[in-house]
Amino acid sequence: MTASSEIGNSSIYLVGFMASGKSTVGPALAARLCMEFIDLDRVIEMKMGCTIAQLIEREGEGSFRQIETEALGEVSQCTAAVIAPGGGAITREENVKLMAASGRRIWLDAPFELCWRRIEQDRNQRPLAPDEPTARSRYEQRLPLYKQSDIQIIIGESQSPDEIVASIIDQLSRQD
Repeated sequence: MTASSEIGNSSIYLVGFMASGKSTVGPALAARLCMEFIDLDRVIEMKMGCTIAQLIEREGEGSFRQIETEALGEVSQCTAAVIAPGGGAITREENVKLMAASGRRIWLDAPFELCWRRIEQDRNQRPLAPDEPTARSRYEQRLPLYKQSDIQIIIGESQSPDEIVASIIDQLSRQD
């Protein structure tokens, strides 16, 4: 069985908290599966002509989430792809339904401490995590939603993207 035959004709949605590795693992997974990689935040930035941080600052989180849902609806209609929605996409039931109808949700389960260290390195691009208590609260609120994913991949401190991709492919092959 080849890696791409393990997927069939459905998309893979990499879900997880901000800085869990979705945008890093996604391209490597897509390359391994001979699929397109779509970073939903980049799609939104291209469409809106500004960064996500600028969009949230200008329009607010509620408007951003609506734009995110519209973009997810569009990309979910594409042929099978590896798609990385934003960390909060799973907070809207409509998004969860879109993902479930067109693919599998794979949760990149990185511990909060690892995510926070990465967030601190890129704080200007993370307006929804202005400080550690706020970020931790969002993380804890979202955990039950992430746990509903089809597959959970535990992210370790020293794992490379290629090791994570190998774990994902192994889990996908066990499901089929």
